[in-house]
This record gives sequence, C-alpha cells and structure tokens, in this order.
Amino acid sequence: MIQQHKYQEGYKVEKIASLPFYTEGPATDIEGNIYCTTLSGGTILKIDSENNITEWAHSGCPNGQIILQGGDHLVCDVKLAAVTRFGNDGRFLKNEIQKYCSDKEFSCPNDLVTDNIGNLYFTDSVRRKGKICYVGIDGLQSILLEELDYPNGIILSHNQKILYVAESYQNRILKIELERPGKTSKVHVFAELPVHSSGKKENNLPDGLALDHNGNIWVAHYGMQSVHQLSQGGQLLVSIDVRMPLISNLCFVDHQTIVVTGGYGEPGPGGLFKIFLS
Repeated sequence: MIQQHKYQEGYKVEKIASLPFYTEGPATDIEGNIYCTTLSGGTILKIDSENNITEWAHSGCPNGQIILQGGDHLVCDVKLAAVTRFGNDGRFLKNEIQKYCSDKEFSCPNDLVTDNIGNLYFTDSVRRKGKICYVGIDGLQSILLEELDYPNGIILSHNQKILYVAESYQNRILKIELERPGKTSKVHVFAELPVHSSGKKENNLPDGLALDHNGNIWVAHYGMQSVHQLSQGGQLLVSIDVRMPLISNLCFVDHQTIVVTGGYGEPGPGGLFKIFLS
C-alpha cells in the first residue's frame, strides 16, 4: 500500500463552477455540454461551452450518470433506490430497475456503466454488504459480486472483458474479469491506493473512475484532494491536486481534458473543475 506520493506538476487545473451542493455524476454529450448531479440538491445540471448553468432535470437524490448513444441519460438515484432513464430533453422516462436485481434487494445505486451493446452494470454502495449488479438488454439479471465494502465507481475496459470497481472502504481498485456479459470469471486486487496522513478511512475513499484512450485508469480519490492515473498494470503514474478536498467523480471531455466533480463538504458547497493534460 502506498503511504506517500508526490503531486505531479505541470497540469492546468481550472475551476469552472461553484455550486451550493456537492456534485457527482459528470457526463458529456456529443455537443460538448457537461452534465452533473447534485445529490442533496435533487437536480441534474447542464453546463454549456461558455459555462452557463441550467437545471436540466430533477430527481430524488441523483448520483452516477451516463449518457447513452441515443442521447438518453441513465442516472443512479439513492433516494429512489433506482437507476432512472431520462430523455435527451430532460424528461423522466422510466425506472430502468428499482429496489431488486436478480431477486436481491439493493438500496444505494451509486455508479454505472454500459457495454457497447447496452448491457448495464451498477454498484450498490453499502458498507460490507455492497454488490455489483447486472441488467442485460435481454432482461437477464445477475449479481456479479457481493459482500463488498462500499463498491463505488465502475468502468469497463476498451475490450469489454474487464470491469474495474473502486472498493471505497478498502482503498483499492478491483479488477473483475468477465467470462461473458453478466458473468464473472476472476477477481483480483488491481491497485492499492495512497493513504491519507490522518489514517482515517473516510479521508481516502476511491470514488469515480474513468478510462483514457490508452487504457489507463483514472481515479477520483475522495478526501485526498487528488485525481490519480494508474497504468494498465495498476501502477500509480500521476497524482494531480485538484484543490477541492472531496473529489467525487470524473469523466473525459476529450483525450486531453477531464471534468472533475465534488465539493468542500456534504451536502455542500460543491465545485466543478477541469484538468487539462497538455
């Protein structure tokens, strides 16, 4: 486990919004608009290219969010215990799944990802009893893993054969090999992450994940004020100080630009940053 690390110099970090509520669920559409959720604020916000902010949709307690190829949004909502679907105009369409997956109850859907044909994976963020859930486009449901200590951010490798999941209270990233969609083959510890000097678990919780075009994994490290880049082998390559203590999530706008959500406390205030990699 890495006890100390150095922040990488030379990256430009720019604050693009101050918000009353802690933010999550960053996503970008094909027009370059940025979306984020506000959890306690109950809103999904839209930020255009000139950083104008509008309320795009409302939900109970929206968290992780992705935008599908057709423009619909899938959003994890803890208050509703559901993954919800919104149209590209912000209209609520339906609950994609709610409260039960494969006949097992879930309560805290946190983050989500779909593969290239639309099969859905999402995390149920509970201490020691957390799950990774699957909903296939054919209606098949399964629980990939159980008894995890707050599974959080989740992404798929470019070849769709590996899931990476942040297990927050173990301060590590898991690598889950898939035998086929919805079926686990092997599970490994992919990376142990840096530890906060306070020694308090709540100060070093890996949260959202993102994958760059080279297949490296980027980690939003809640409590560490950091975004980390990990190699495909799990080695820590870069740590960037985002100047916001509670980093929740991140996504790529393009190959060289990352949007980062989080805040200075919960339920707020919140912030939205960009990291420019070159």
